Amino acid sequence: MPSLIVALASGLLFGLGLTVSAMVDPAKVLNFLDIASTWDPSLAFVMLAAIPVTAIGFAVARRRGKPLIDTTFRGPTATVIDRRLVVGAMLFGVGWGLVGYCPGPALAALSFGNPGTWLFVIAMLAGMAAHELLQVALSRRGRTA
Repeated sequence: MPSLIVALASGLLFGLGLTVSAMVDPAKVLNFLDIASTWDPSLAFVMLAAIPVTAIGFAVARRRGKPLIDTTFRGPTATVIDRRLVVGAMLFGVGWGLVGYCPGPALAALSFGNPGTWLFVIAMLAGMAAHELLQVALSRRGRTA
C-alpha cells in the first residue's frame, strides 16, 4: 500500500508540474517545435530545469542501491540503440509534432475535458494495444518487431 500512495503522489506532482509549465497546452508545445515562425523557447527552460533535478535524483538513487518503497530499481535494461528504439523515437516525435501531446501531458490534460485530448488518449491506448497484439503474434512465430 505505501508504494501505491507514493506512486499516486508522484503522478500528481508530475501532472502538476506539466500543468504549471504549460506542457499540457498543445499550442504551446507546437510553438516550441516551430522554430521557423512562432518559436516559443519557454519549454526549453522547463527542460533545462528538469535535467539537473533528474541528474540529482539518479545520483541519489545510485548511492542508495535500493529504493525506499520497493525491493529493486526498475529501469530500462537495453544498452544498445536498435531499430525498435529508433522507430519508436521517430513515431513519438512525429506524434508530438503533429498533435502537440506526448503521453504524460495528454493524461494530465484529460481533466480539462477537451474532446481532442480524449481522442488522442483513446488513439494512443489503441496504438499501445495494437503493439501488444503484434508482439504476441510475432513471439508465437519466433520473431520480434
